[in-house]
Amino acid sequence: MYAVIETGGKQYRVSPGDTIRIEKIDASEGDEVEFPRVLLVATDAGVSLGEPVVPGAVVKARVLEQGKAKRITVFKYKNKSRPSRKTMGHRQRFSSVRIESIIF
Repeated sequence: MYAVIETGGKQYRVSPGDTIRIEKIDASEGDEVEFPRVLLVATDAGVSLGEPVVPGAVVKARVLEQGKAKRITVFKYKNKSRPSRKTMGHRQRFSSVRIESIIF
C-alpha cells in the first residue's frame, strides 16, 4: 500500500514505515501530524485517484526531527558592472517525519 501526498508545494510517494524529509512544518519533535491532501492511494484492491484529493483519505506521521540542511553558497554576478557581485549563504529548514499509517 502506498499513497501520494502533497505538502509544502511538493508531492511525495509514501508507504507505512517510510522516513521522508519535507519542508518545515509547525510541530515539535515527537508530535503526530496528519496530511489530509492525499492525491492517490494504491492498495492490493486497486488505485483510487483523487480529483484533486481522495475523499476521506488521511496519512498519519510522527515528527522525528526539525533541522537545517547543509549550507549552500549563492553567488550573483552581472558581467561588466563593477558593483553587482553578491555572495550569500542559505540553509533550508526541514522536518523529518516517519509515516505511521494510511487511512483510506
